[in-house]
Amino acid sequence: MPGVLALVGGDEFNPGNEEQDRILANAAGSGPAYVVPTAAARQGPERAVAHAQAWFRQFGLGLVELPVLKRADANSKDVAALARGGGFFYLVGGDPGLVAQVLHSSRVWNAITEAWHEGAALAGSSAGAMALCSHTLIRASWPNRFNRRPTEALGLVADTAVLPHFETFGHRWVDSAQHALPGATLLGIDERSAVVWHNSKWQAMGPGAVTVIKKGKTKRFASGQEVAGLRAPARILSA
Repeated sequence: MPGVLALVGGDEFNPGNEEQDRILANAAGSGPAYVVPTAAARQGPERAVAHAQAWFRQFGLGLVELPVLKRADANSKDVAALARGGGFFYLVGGDPGLVAQVLHSSRVWNAITEAWHEGAALAGSSAGAMALCSHTLIRASWPNRFNRRPTEALGLVADTAVLPHFETFGHRWVDSAQHALPGATLLGIDERSAVVWHNSKWQAMGPGAVTVIKKGKTKRFASGQEVAGLRAPARILSA
């Protein structure tokens, strides 16, 4: 049975994230717990790893790095073998397009999904959360950083795109995302907040809210509420 899956709105590994991160830590499998710094490859991945390690110690979980920074890493048989034995994976925030570009249809992503299907916990924050859905949103034009266009992502949540940091700037992506993905579900997630799949349902967690936008209708869900209108995670494996 698939494990817990969490999509986090950003500002991960900081106070406010305790609710979802405690559930993730408690749901970790028996294998190694990995932080995956792919999205931060161009922004100091070692800092992202250290931050994650320090944060999760309070939940009794020791994280180690799964070293996937470029496409060659993602297709490494040795790194894939490490991932296949993992019991916990956390994809950090950073570059919205890089995670999908590096991991899509790779040996490591296949290994992560196989481990998740067998019960490992899996989470992504901001760019990491975006990559776990069917589409990730990248900058469409310069200098307007709020005009976004979709590109294919990893596909665990079908027909869906995450708008992270929703209460600060992610809400400004709504118009361009709706235009580019008219049939998709847009999932706005506030910082330090998450939508978590566990016990066969989606639940909002954290101090902020989760916003589901589909077919012109908007619904907001506060912490503890079951989130309606969002597809169950897909049982997929990469080629």
